Amino acid sequence: MAHLLNTSFIPSSSTLRRVSPSLQFPGHQRSRVPARIDAKIREIFMPALSSTMTEGKIVSWVRSEGDKLSKGESVVVVESDKADMDVETFYDGYLAAIMVEEGGVAPVGSAIALLAESEAEIAEAKSKAASNSSSSSSSSSSAATAVAEPEKVSENPVPTAAVKVAPVVSMPVASTHPASEGGKRIVASPYAKKLAKELKVELGRVVGSGPMGRIVAKDVEAAAATADVASVGPVSAEVGKSAAAAIELGSVVPFTTMQAAVSRNMVESLSVPTFRVGYTITTDALDSLYKKIKSKGVTMTALLAKATALALVQHPVVNSSCRDGKSFTYNSSINIAVAVAIDGGLITPVLQDADKVDIYSLSRKWKELVDKARAKQLQPHEYNSGTFTLSNLGMFGVDRFDAILPPGTGAIMAVGASQPTVVASKDGRIGMKNQMQVNVTADHRVIYGADLASFLQTLAKIIEDPKDLTF
Repeated sequence: MAHLLNTSFIPSSSTLRRVSPSLQFPGHQRSRVPARIDAKIREIFMPALSSTMTEGKIVSWVRSEGDKLSKGESVVVVESDKADMDVETFYDGYLAAIMVEEGGVAPVGSAIALLAESEAEIAEAKSKAASNSSSSSSSSSSAATAVAEPEKVSENPVPTAAVKVAPVVSMPVASTHPASEGGKRIVASPYAKKLAKELKVELGRVVGSGPMGRIVAKDVEAAAATADVASVGPVSAEVGKSAAAAIELGSVVPFTTMQAAVSRNMVESLSVPTFRVGYTITTDALDSLYKKIKSKGVTMTALLAKATALALVQHPVVNSSCRDGKSFTYNSSINIAVAVAIDGGLITPVLQDADKVDIYSLSRKWKELVDKARAKQLQPHEYNSGTFTLSNLGMFGVDRFDAILPPGTGAIMAVGASQPTVVASKDGRIGMKNQMQVNVTADHRVIYGADLASFLQTLAKIIEDPKDLTF
């Protein structure tokens, strides 16, 4: 569900009437002369799209200045610390002035635009926005002027006509967004997709200028404008790909919004006393089951999440969490968060009530969450409601590793690859079995070694005899 824009009233100065002095104090409730406001200009604030969000980045403005808006209409796409989200307006009116342009960053609660009640107030809103921006930049500009060196003027200035540069036409090339899976998927904002249909623009040939190459509305408009300029000459796709993939060694790259959020969480996790317990689990039966039901859309991630959830039912303390250092909570739901690496960060989509959902529905839900995660379209409840976390690097051939405990949870399990291993049977014979290593990192304030050992024993029994996973 899209979030609603926060707004507040700014009374138009031209329409204020006489106001009782008592109204100038917010705490005073006795007022005999009410304020009469005929015109309203509202500040549109940067919304808080998650509990950890401190600032947001404008991905794209869905509407333009002067457009008439209706309540519930999508106005702007904002990049939070985990996802891109369409934000709706809570009021009818006109988008009078945009104060933070696309690509700009604003703290949560700060004004990003002004909404006028009627067309008559648009001009006044624009002047307010201009005065606010000029006042905020006056100090920085004055400081820059004080230290700037005077620009040297050539004694023999070259006539403007002599250095006139021929216009450069930007040719569309294939989108290289990291979430496009090598070009198999197109990552674009909802409005950009709608606009592309209207303008008959092929999104696969559009270069995205949004975060991490996401296609936004202005990219589609630019592609439509240059569609007829095809006589410039062919462009080498190989050159475009190499330029896009090039990394300047030695360069300093600032964190993205998501990377900054991951950094804060990792630093916060250092304050939690943790310990680790490892366990070896035989996966022959699980591998056999997976081969049988893989054709029905079941994923190994869903099977592991289901097995973990069923084990947590028997060990609720491992599903608990400590947030204040003074108490802990036995979580009422078993929500399995699974770490997913995406370009520029890490996110943990959540399979909610994994113990109660059948394996087929769980697999469909997981595929849906992964698609939304790669497109940065997850809603907050889809990534911040986990009670236990899985991190699986087995698909990369990693046999074992340790995971860092996410803040606000009690445990995280690192899953390695299932590999053929020579083992001795109970009767002393030597044989081959597929085995995987799992390592659980837990909050030692709440969970103890015996708790994890018992949980891992239960998990091993479920995986080694997985008949309950398909019920």
